[in-house]
Amino acid sequence: MRHVFGLRTRALAMGFVLTAATLLPAASASAADSYEWAALGDSYTAGVFVGDPQPALGDPSRDGCDRTTNSYPDVVDRELAAFPPGKPVHLTNASCGGATIADIATAKQTPISPVQPPAGGWAPVAPQIERAHLSDQTDVVTIGVGGNSLPFGDMLMKCVELGTIGKSCREYYTNPPAGEESIQDKLVRVQNEYIEMLARVHQAAPNAKVITIGYPAVLPENATDCNRLSLAELGPITHADINWLREDVLEQLNTMIQRVTDFFGDEYVDIYSSSIGHDACQPEAVKWVEGICGNAADYWPAGYPGTILNCAPLGKRVTLVHPNAAGYANTAAHVERAIRIALLER
Repeated sequence: MRHVFGLRTRALAMGFVLTAATLLPAASASAADSYEWAALGDSYTAGVFVGDPQPALGDPSRDGCDRTTNSYPDVVDRELAAFPPGKPVHLTNASCGGATIADIATAKQTPISPVQPPAGGWAPVAPQIERAHLSDQTDVVTIGVGGNSLPFGDMLMKCVELGTIGKSCREYYTNPPAGEESIQDKLVRVQNEYIEMLARVHQAAPNAKVITIGYPAVLPENATDCNRLSLAELGPITHADINWLREDVLEQLNTMIQRVTDFFGDEYVDIYSSSIGHDACQPEAVKWVEGICGNAADYWPAGYPGTILNCAPLGKRVTLVHPNAAGYANTAAHVERAIRIALLER
């Protein structure tokens, strides 16, 4: 499982790259008065419950993607505005909570925001490369995606369910029942999807510096840090399963993203290393990731539609293991550095 790159995958990637190369016009430098930055990604990019909603609550242009003012794209955007890298940087943030890899480049996504959904639910949104208007004038593209394609959140909740009755989700995903992918098959599939996505991003933005962002250390190095009675942490997931989720799922997902990124000659931003010790099982003053229940802005619900999860008795809101403001600030510092370096090479 630690060596999922094979000849078939390399051939697939090369095929996409060669196809894109035959279709693209010759590269040309942008003479625009500002740098164009497109931020693509899932809820770990969008911000979901940290900061003020963008667009604001009540704004008719809200699309259900849960972008917020304290997400790392917005934090970085403010820093770049305060200290421009030679000329202003114009951000187009097309990230969307719940986005899969396919939603970046090829699929329409139906947003799932629980915050003031319209009657009949949210309308589908176009693939992010379309909404971000990627072109030969795009200078930088940042991408933070992959977890929902496993899907990591669903796996985490399955571990909660099985942990409640003393069963192992490691066993469930290593030797799965009929109709469920093994973790090995999930990682191979997600890898192939990531390769196709990056190829399409390069095709849409042929002159851009592409920067991918990994996931933070949401799970502790030592699973015994977690109180299995606390939904403010990871709840009843067994300590053995927490270790498995960290080593064989989250770390492997990050490794895959980095290896595919390196294959394309793009830049990978490691968020994991700097966030070790700030996982969901640490004290509130230390954690950079909220637990299953956690602290969130007042507009965010205490329960999640379609589930029995209710964090109200704890005085918390349903945060489902997502970064808090400190977590986004850490990611922003690393992404800002990567963007400034990329723009130096323009």
